[in-house]
Amino acid sequence: MKFNPFEEKPKSLESCLMDFKKLNAKPYNKLQASPYTRVRQILMNGTEYESVWFGHQFHRHALDNDLRRTLALVRRNEQQQQKLISSLKPLDENLLETTIGYEQLAVDLTAFLAQHVTDKNVKASLDFALLEDFDHLYRYANLLEVDMKLKAEDYVGDYTEIMPARPTIAHHRHPYDSVKKPINNKTATHFDKCAVNIITAAEQQTMNYYMNLGGFYKNKLGREIYTEIAMIEEQHVTQYGSLIDPTASWFEMCLMHEYIECYLYYSMYCDESEGYIKDIWQMLLEQEIAHLHASKQNLEKYEKKSWQEVIPEGNFPTLISFKSNKEYIRNVIKDSVTMTANREGFIQVNKLPDNADFFGYQKRVVKNPKDDACHKIIDSHINLYGQDYRVQDKPHPIKSLASRKSDNTDIGRVKTITK
Repeated sequence: MKFNPFEEKPKSLESCLMDFKKLNAKPYNKLQASPYTRVRQILMNGTEYESVWFGHQFHRHALDNDLRRTLALVRRNEQQQQKLISSLKPLDENLLETTIGYEQLAVDLTAFLAQHVTDKNVKASLDFALLEDFDHLYRYANLLEVDMKLKAEDYVGDYTEIMPARPTIAHHRHPYDSVKKPINNKTATHFDKCAVNIITAAEQQTMNYYMNLGGFYKNKLGREIYTEIAMIEEQHVTQYGSLIDPTASWFEMCLMHEYIECYLYYSMYCDESEGYIKDIWQMLLEQEIAHLHASKQNLEKYEKKSWQEVIPEGNFPTLISFKSNKEYIRNVIKDSVTMTANREGFIQVNKLPDNADFFGYQKRVVKNPKDDACHKIIDSHINLYGQDYRVQDKPHPIKSLASRKSDNTDIGRVKTITK
């Protein structure tokens, strides 16, 4: 069913403002709601954060106070939306339980986008980081059972396997290798333009969550794991952000932000299984349509451009839908577990020259693999339970990652290691 938010009649911006009672919604039940309800809540929380932060940056680069007042009104409503979405998180869901949701989101959203984009460079970037977020899920799942005696399978359901991929220790790369080639908004597909913006905001929210809350974890090893993975999320945000067309104006970027929010809320509405949360997505969609039309008017007023010059196809592309991606992920593991990033591209570690920045950076930040926090948590789980924690439907696709009694810290990091 086609949906073009530009053709919808918008509410007034003032009518979008909500009272505090509405900002405190009924939380989902962490063990009864679909795991993907949690995932959708995290995605839209991150989407609103991105919108608010972009709005502040636009405000700081604008001279016209009438424009800045409109931006302030929209941004206030975006802040309210974020607070409402944040309130859906239940009181009894702790930091680490929520983290499992963050990584499931990263895994299944990235896999979905990778299967629908057409730009080869964008797909390669998605597939590459997918394996790293998949491995992060495995590390956090082991931490969850060691520290809290809880099983991650109770949170991800039967949708997502939990097992090692490219080991987290192999993710530490020189900053130069995170900068990729941007898309061109004039030639990129409608879906690809949306995808690079969506994944950047989602990974940015994960980075922010780990940056801000990792220091509140209850023990030293847990804090070290959050620190290590937060640094990798910084790499992912740089990588994905570099895919966005940097030539767009502030007004064009603003229109795209609002359009993508409409697209995501409509996707969440169509995908949601919890009735009262479905109603929330519909309400927020209506508010975002008002924001979009305000942005369209600003584009026309200040740059004399029509919305079609920025978004030629107003109808939404393929909607975001959360589902299991087990076989796709297994195939990506088989194809690229031994790869690393190399400037604008990706390469097998064995093909890197010995003086590559990757090896120099690894020597600087990984002094002793045995001291790596994400490795130590696997050792801790093996010492406690006799094997690591994982949830697999069938044997691991990579022989050197199949053992449940040892953690491979070399694959994807050391040149002589093969699959």
